[in-house]
Amino acid sequence: MMSNHPEGYVHTSIENGIGKIEFYHPASNSLPGAILTDLAHAINDVGTDDRAKVIVLQSGGERSFCAGASFDELLAISNETEGKTFFNGFALVINAMRKCHKFIIARVQGKAVGGGVGIISAADYAIAVESASIKLSELAVGIGPFVVGPAVQRKIGVAGFSQLAIDATEWRSADWARKHGLYSEIHADIPSVNEAVAALATKLAHSNPEAMTQLKKIFWEGTENWDELLTKRAAISGKLVLSEFSHNAIHSFKRKS
Repeated sequence: MMSNHPEGYVHTSIENGIGKIEFYHPASNSLPGAILTDLAHAINDVGTDDRAKVIVLQSGGERSFCAGASFDELLAISNETEGKTFFNGFALVINAMRKCHKFIIARVQGKAVGGGVGIISAADYAIAVESASIKLSELAVGIGPFVVGPAVQRKIGVAGFSQLAIDATEWRSADWARKHGLYSEIHADIPSVNEAVAALATKLAHSNPEAMTQLKKIFWEGTENWDELLTKRAAISGKLVLSEFSHNAIHSFKRKS
């Protein structure tokens, strides 16, 4: 199944017990609201399809995994309601990943920024290429990583999250991400990443589905309030993005990109 947008898509397929979900946008796989909505729906759909025993989540191309929020849509936000709705798109994706009864493997073939780091954090296992550096750039544009924060903090702890959130212009290496628990494995090149992802997905596709479901419930214990929590966080970001500081900073980032 494929949902097409003027400049991007979300594509799903299921084969040999492995569900694959791929998203793409030409602007370094940034995420406009429409793609966020379709990505959340795809995770829900594949997650409830009995043919899929495990899910691989990936992005298109061979460069960036995900550049986070779409700058064009951030600049178009004109009121708090619109802002909350946009940032709630990331909340819907993270909560869909959290509530999915199947393990989600993130295939990370390139750098990840902001919401992209949040999506990786919400995966149950992440396999990345050595060049897949990460950055939480939200504070640099006047927002702060409020929506993705709980997922990142759960994955790498308060200390790691605070480092990323405070030094918002600094890239952290894939090795840093592995040592802090964001990446489960890192490999030298994309073919090696693909091989590792395929091997693990195949292994899990032949594992006991009920056992994996029960394990996933254990892994995510204590997050039952995230539907409400992430919606509240989306409202914070939705208000902050309206500030003059944010508008100027986003324009500046856009010119550099």
